[in-house]
Amino acid sequence: MKPSIPKGTRDFTAQEMAKRNYIFNTIKEVFRRYGFQQIETPAMENLSTLMGKYGDEGDKLLFKILNSGDYLSGLKDEELLTRDSNKISSRISEKGLRYDLTVPFARFVVQNRDKIVFPFKRYQIQPVWRADRPQRGRYREFYQCDVDVVGSNSLLNEVELIQIVDEVYRKLKINVCLKINNRKLLTGIAEIIGQADKITDITVAIDKLDKIGLEKVREEIASKGIPKEAIEKLEPILQLSGSNREKLEQLKAVLASSESGLKGIEEVESILEFCENMKIATPIELDLTLARGLNYYTGAIFEVKAMDVEIGSITGGGRYDNLTGVFGMEGVSGVGISFGADRIYDVLNQLNLYPETSEEQTQLLFASFGEKELRYSLALAKQLREKGFNVEVYPESVKLKKQMSYADSKNIPFVAIIGENEMCENKLMLKDMKSGRQEALSLSETLVKLEEALHSA
Repeated sequence: MKPSIPKGTRDFTAQEMAKRNYIFNTIKEVFRRYGFQQIETPAMENLSTLMGKYGDEGDKLLFKILNSGDYLSGLKDEELLTRDSNKISSRISEKGLRYDLTVPFARFVVQNRDKIVFPFKRYQIQPVWRADRPQRGRYREFYQCDVDVVGSNSLLNEVELIQIVDEVYRKLKINVCLKINNRKLLTGIAEIIGQADKITDITVAIDKLDKIGLEKVREEIASKGIPKEAIEKLEPILQLSGSNREKLEQLKAVLASSESGLKGIEEVESILEFCENMKIATPIELDLTLARGLNYYTGAIFEVKAMDVEIGSITGGGRYDNLTGVFGMEGVSGVGISFGADRIYDVLNQLNLYPETSEEQTQLLFASFGEKELRYSLALAKQLREKGFNVEVYPESVKLKKQMSYADSKNIPFVAIIGENEMCENKLMLKDMKSGRQEALSLSETLVKLEEALHSA
């Protein structure tokens, strides 16, 4: 049988991993610059931690893990014959793969509250799993790069996250637009149309507007028992146009009787004013159809779209005021965003925006001719590695053509050729693989040459 991997997962070659690590390292560098520290949590969590945190749709996408040993031993035959998968799965599976990094982070905060100094700023770069239907830009296993602040209500945290988005995408050279909304605005809108108790149904539906269109969203909202008159009131609000300031002015009139709605407007105005004062280059758009269907958001919500590629959001997040409350720790507010590394990877591939050389790339290969030359090469290679260069020594004395072909296949820019003359003169013959030029250099001259090449790349 031909080996294969599950749909919605991918292998990555060494070259692909170099590209992915470029993304991870760029993001990590920006996170650290803003004072965030790295943590990790287990790939699997207790289902009691995960279930009920993502809404009904999210719960269906959890990968569940069968209990160890004879997991059917506690079930009676009649229970199995009912074919009630929900009831049976709760008996045979107590753990699941994490769906995101935010809920495990909330669990981490509660469990480690005595070791944490608040406000706590953490970042986390790990894979997550969703039992979703695989399609372009959507995978069952993918990496998230999360950054969160918990234990602070200040809107400066939201502004700082927008700065991080701006800086990361400028470094990656991806043109993006950041969309912003506020769950308090959405709550206010639900109140105004007389459907405050249906806020979750409304937000889950309108969050799909980009994907399924207005007509399908209208049908989904109607299927939840929301009357036609309420839907007719909702549509023009969602389709407000103009600048951010113009939209907010229109909303002030629409939401005048909603305390929650007015609070949402105030928060959005404050964030936008900060961003304007700081001259953030990334375009920021108030988008009332942005709902981010996850139930735990309570304030500002964000989504980032790539401008030059047709793909879903590549970053998203928001404010959650009561996430730790479900684990028994009330009153801890948090805000965070998640960079979708796999989608960013796809965008960079399509736009060919990677740097020509990678930090992981071998910079110099020592060709191998015999035992004496090998010993000489190993000593030089050791010194070059100690100076911070990536160096290989070809392990076998085969034809030079084969060794050069190896260097080409790995895109190694320089090859060191050493014979009797070079050893006598305490030098090496350095070949530039791009130009084909060769020159005899001392170790110190080789260091200068490699340094120059590294900085010009």
